[in-house]
Amino acid sequence: MDRTLDITIVGGGIAGLTTALSLHAAGFRPTVYEAVQKPAPLGVGINLLPHAVRELAELGLLDELLAIGVAITDLNYLTSGGELVWHEPRGLAAGYHWPQIAIHRGQLQMFLIAKVQQRLGPQAVRFGAELVGVEPVGTRVEARFADRASGAEAAVTADLLVGADGIHSAVRRRFYPDEGMPRWNGITLWRSTSPVSAPMGGKAMIWAGWSGQKFVAYPIGPDPDTGQPRLNWICDLKRAEADAPPPRDWNRAGERADFLPPFAGWRWPGLDVPAIVAASGPIYEFPMVDRDPLPAWTFGHITLLGDAAHPMYPIGSNGATQGIIDARVLAWHLAGAGSVAEALAGYEHDRREATARIVLMNRQQGPDRVLDLARERLSAGGALADVLPMDERRAIAQGYKQTAGFDPSVLNERASFSPDDIS
Repeated sequence: MDRTLDITIVGGGIAGLTTALSLHAAGFRPTVYEAVQKPAPLGVGINLLPHAVRELAELGLLDELLAIGVAITDLNYLTSGGELVWHEPRGLAAGYHWPQIAIHRGQLQMFLIAKVQQRLGPQAVRFGAELVGVEPVGTRVEARFADRASGAEAAVTADLLVGADGIHSAVRRRFYPDEGMPRWNGITLWRSTSPVSAPMGGKAMIWAGWSGQKFVAYPIGPDPDTGQPRLNWICDLKRAEADAPPPRDWNRAGERADFLPPFAGWRWPGLDVPAIVAASGPIYEFPMVDRDPLPAWTFGHITLLGDAAHPMYPIGSNGATQGIIDARVLAWHLAGAGSVAEALAGYEHDRREATARIVLMNRQQGPDRVLDLARERLSAGGALADVLPMDERRAIAQGYKQTAGFDPSVLNERASFSPDDIS
């Protein structure tokens, strides 16, 4: 493949920036266009699973990520009464060759921006550039960007355009104009971080409750300004029947009174949910949404990637992880194929159905299904060990790992997506 191709990436989030770094590692020099005028480390925490960390490690980023995140060692599922339903080791402790890293999403994005600018140059990310039009024209692509400050429009012609512009993707909307709002399952998430030490060993992920009312927490490393610990937490509540989410700001400020009362009694040895929430900074409210899997991602020399291609419920910690894998697979195909069309066909073949399976499995609660089963069966009486055998719990956890591509033995044995390893 000609390494002088003009490649435009729409979207400067985690997936788009990882795409830029992956393409650069393969010898290309893409340009990222991001609508935000001035990036800032916004958001809360995310988990990078070992199959994503492997890809970032092969880009030479592992040591620096470990310095700003936390290597997770355990996962614990609890009932709403605090009884342990499932425990498993995570990351290196589970036999992976790569850790699992919990990290602040905004801090990760700023880190990736800096890496793109360092490796590709300061003009490799163009901020304040909002996509307002895109058309495939033969083997080229014509895109129009509006300057957020002046409103002036400029045309960009490329050999390939990658739409990595998130769940509200303008690139996706160009080819699926009647899709409408994302699909909401009726659950609302309230998210924040608290300056408290992480419970249950200090490096554990905690999932408690069931799909209609759930508490999630994990550490994401010290605050870079204060040095205080940060515990990322999420409170989920089923608030309505599934439908399109209400039109509103997706970073809406949340109020404790809107969600905390049902969690008032969630206090167990070493874990006090009301106290964690009370200690938090600003709280953000989000609807839990996804979109239906698509029949195609690629249109001429335009393709989709990350949340623009396969937005999924935040279950199983796979959203950002799958976007990172998309980026590496796309770069691998571009490095080894004889044409852009061949590369995009290979990329979509490898990724579209694989991610569709995760989207659909997350709608069935993915690995969190064990919590719903525990609640349902315990309500009829009996001990947890009797109503939900350990073998059934193990099968749920293992089945999700296999579907999502992070079974330890398979991941450890899989060939690299680094261009040097193309046979």
